[in-house]
Amino acid sequence: VNGEFQNKTEPTDLPIWARDDSFPPAPAGFGWIDRKGATHSCASLAEISEKIRKDSGNSILFVWTPDSEFCHLPEEIEPLSEPIREVRKRWALEDFTDAIQRLRWFGSFTTVFIAYIAFQYTLLLHRIEQANGIKLDFLEQATWVIKQLIASTPVGISLLCFLIFGFIPWYQARKTHREMVLHDYDSTALRSVLRFETWLSLQKSPASKLMLIAISIAFLAQIIGDQSFFGFDDSIHQAGLVKSAYAEGESWRLFTAPMLHGGLLHFAMNALALLYLGKRMEVFARWPHLPIVFLFSALMAGEASSRLTTLTSVGASGGLMGWLGFLLVFETLHHRLVPRTARRRLLAGVFLTALIGIIGYRFIDNAAHFGGLVAGVIYAAIVFPKSSSPLRPRMNLTDRVVGSACLTVVFLSSVMAALKILS
Repeated sequence: VNGEFQNKTEPTDLPIWARDDSFPPAPAGFGWIDRKGATHSCASLAEISEKIRKDSGNSILFVWTPDSEFCHLPEEIEPLSEPIREVRKRWALEDFTDAIQRLRWFGSFTTVFIAYIAFQYTLLLHRIEQANGIKLDFLEQATWVIKQLIASTPVGISLLCFLIFGFIPWYQARKTHREMVLHDYDSTALRSVLRFETWLSLQKSPASKLMLIAISIAFLAQIIGDQSFFGFDDSIHQAGLVKSAYAEGESWRLFTAPMLHGGLLHFAMNALALLYLGKRMEVFARWPHLPIVFLFSALMAGEASSRLTTLTSVGASGGLMGWLGFLLVFETLHHRLVPRTARRRLLAGVFLTALIGIIGYRFIDNAAHFGGLVAGVIYAAIVFPKSSSPLRPRMNLTDRVVGSACLTVVFLSSVMAALKILS
């Protein structure tokens, strides 16, 4: 699936996802393919159009007509452009309405929770005043309570949850709603992004799945060792990047810490990022660079963290930020491989990560994130020269050997972390 074989008749002036043969061959007549892979034949284009208008779950993936050799997205068939436009407007409005409700729910919960914490700090301040025989004025009391709220870990976690599950989905839905409903959108750009994302979702990414298995080994050991899904204090102390232990010579912690996580939510977020970024990187830059960049970035992230912070660090985020930095540079240097709008989403990922890091600075290792990002940027800039070709780079023997060695190191690091936890 990820191979790119060339011959004299292959159109090499287009990236692989933009070619007609990047989607399945079209059966005879008219019909569509749903997202489960089932084919549905029909008698006319009008039937497909009616199906699109009644589609409430975005179930139609491809359509075909008698004059097409390969399947296409509904947006790419001109007579279907109007019904699919109407449907996407409806979906955008429904998503935006749902996002507003979630924003209100999470906003209300966060406000009530912070108000409750502020009330508890106010009571604590009154007890401190009584114990010391002092009386602060209202401004001094408010300043003290606000400082405690800023330093409160529960408050930081509640704000992070609001940002991740409330604000970001609302912002994305609002942006889509404005593009689809309130303004005329660039249909050509939209088709390119939809075609790119659809093609990418269909590609196999075995190396990404192996990377997920690697970090899952250590995560399972954490669950067993700590007998919990949410609090991993013991395992983090045993194999995390404890700065004092690292300074005393336990350099192996640079390798084991990226395999560990602080809890189920931390692991789930990193796993989702790993699968998306990993597939994108594996498909376009080829699989050997996945473990190479991950390992290099994770080590640089750990080193940056050890020099700039005293907090104990765990998580694959440093390696994943390396992937993100790599893709930003790689896709810029190979600008014909990926649509411009799709590249902008990676940049948005950097800004969102920075925002999350600012809000959660008390328990998020921003130094590791920054170190990993810079490492990925440097690797891509050095290893991949600028190219105007739409073809993906090819692998060579050195890539395979080094990539295999780094993948082995990643697995051994996860096994070592598991042994340290369970021993």
